[in-house]
Formats: sequence, structure tokens, C-alpha cells
Amino acid sequence: MGVGVAQSDFRRTRRLRRSESVRALVRETTLAPGDFIQPLFITHGAGVRREISSMPGQYQLSVDELPRELHELAELGIRSILLFGIPEEKDREASGAFAENGVIQQAMRAIKREMPEMVVIGDVCACEYTDHGHCGILTGCGEVDNDLSVELMARIALSQADAGADIVAPSDMMDGRVLAIRRALDEAGHLNVPIMSYAVKYASAFYGPFREAAASMPAFGDRRSHQMDPANAREAMTEIAIDLDEGADIVIVKPALAYLDVIRMARDTFDVPLVAYNVSGEYAMVKAAAQLGWIDERRVTMETLTAIKRAGAGRIITYHAREASRWLREGEAEARRAVDVMSEWHA
Repeated sequence: MGVGVAQSDFRRTRRLRRSESVRALVRETTLAPGDFIQPLFITHGAGVRREISSMPGQYQLSVDELPRELHELAELGIRSILLFGIPEEKDREASGAFAENGVIQQAMRAIKREMPEMVVIGDVCACEYTDHGHCGILTGCGEVDNDLSVELMARIALSQADAGADIVAPSDMMDGRVLAIRRALDEAGHLNVPIMSYAVKYASAFYGPFREAAASMPAFGDRRSHQMDPANAREAMTEIAIDLDEGADIVIVKPALAYLDVIRMARDTFDVPLVAYNVSGEYAMVKAAAQLGWIDERRVTMETLTAIKRAGAGRIITYHAREASRWLREGEAEARRAVDVMSEWHA
């Protein structure tokens, strides 16, 4: 009896893999362009479209270059973007991060004029804006002052909401910043601006290319005092619970690939929107290996993104958003052509 059941199951799974059309019919996890959030790096100046050397295909863009970018993304079905700013000048207080006419604030207003339906998410942190490259305000001895930094995050988030951000996303990992941001937003009348918290952000080696892209390398030390230890998973659930209790609406796990178990744990524990960040180092490794001819970039990328979604992420922040969306569209066209060929053959 047991052998018969096993044989039946074996034949069934083989039958369901015979063709792409059948495989697509029974596929458990599917991707769509609307699943992706495209990060964009906004810099000062005009006419700037500067490729990031460690992230081929990604650019630092000036505000006037955004319309071209927005229309391309929208045409591909990508409906959400995450903005990082690179100011002209930096200081110890990260004043460019909350300036009314800061580079991100300018970009948000421009995007809402050009394409109001695009979901604009503002990254809330100080590392791109401080002359020391750390995520907050420093004490006299060079440590990050949590409480002063929390006040700074609330000020940055409020300035972004005033400029038109649909969602604010604190990535600094200071204790209590979600509560401070929620209070600041509510008191200013931004009750309906959600907080997408980087609730689980590990002190990862996968961020290297991003630090070139955002010019945010720490001048000294590291960020292990406030970012999570890569060895800990249960602690991540505590961090999510705290942020949700403080008022977060959406939570992020970052990075994605080395932390698929954490994504699954979060999905099984919390019934809230869950985002995974497929970070710069993960992107750069695929690009580098593909350029050397070692891997098939399209297949590896789509397999990677599928794995992240299969682990439980509802949305994925990824630098591959544009290419993945294009490949999905090409795949749909190929499937339609295959159906047409089969129909003609049967006719």
C-alpha cells in the first residue's frame, strides 16, 4: 500500500512538470512587478546620471533626471520607490536630512507633481547626511547618542511627510524611534502616513556597495552597537514586536538572502505586511558573477527573488526590480507565443 502511494505521488509530480504551461498552472509562488520596490539614489546638481561602479545598472540621479526614471518604472509595472539622498554638504547634525529644500524633499515634491500615483517611501536615517557617516548624533566620545538621534529621526520623518512622502521608513535602528516618529507625525496632522520600519536590520557585510552609492561609509568604528548581531534570530522577533507596539505599520527584514529563516519566522509570527530588502551586496555578487560568465543572471535573479517571496516576504526591495519586471514581461510574451503555437498545431 505504501509503495503504491509513493509511486502514485512520484508519477503525479512528474506529470505536473512536463511543460512550462503546466508548471505555471501549479506554481505555488509567483512574482509580479508590483511585488518590487525600486531604491533610487538622489543627488544634488542637475543633469546627473552617474553609474555606481560597484552596482552596475544603478545610478546616482539628480532631481531633474527623475521623470525619465519614473516613467520607465511605471511602464514596467513598478509602483513603489525607496529614496536615499546624497546632499551637497554634510555636517555633524545631518541638517541636510530635514532641510525644507533638501535633496530628498525636492525629489518628493517633484515626483508627486510628475506621477502622484507612484508610492514614495523615504528612508529615514542620518548616515548619508553626517560628515562622520554614522546613523545619528554622536556624543563627545564618539558614540551614537540614542535619545538625541531619536529626536533627529522624528524631525527627518516629519520633513519627508511634509514634502509628500507616502510612507516613511526609519532605518537607523535607534531604540524608541518608531514611537517618536509616530507621535511627531500625528501631532503634525500626518495621521495617515504609515511607518515602514527596518525592524530587523543586521550588522551585515552585504552593505558595502550601498555605502559607495549613498556615500555613507563611517569615518571610524562600525554600527554593531545598534544593528543586530547576525547570529540572532529570536531577537529579531523581539525587535519586530517592539516596533509594532510603538506604531509601525509595515516591517522590514534586511538583508534578505542570508536571513530567509528570519523572514519565515517573522511571517509565521506576525500578521502584518512584511518586506525583505535584497541588499546591494547580494545584487553586486550576482552582477559580478554574471559579467564573468559564471552564472545565468536572469535565472539566478528570478530564483533568488522567488526564494525571498517563498520565505514569506510580501514585497521585496531590490535593485533588480527593473530587470526582473522586464524579464517577467518577456516570460509572459513567450508563454503567449507558446500557447498560440500549440493552438495552431492542434487546429
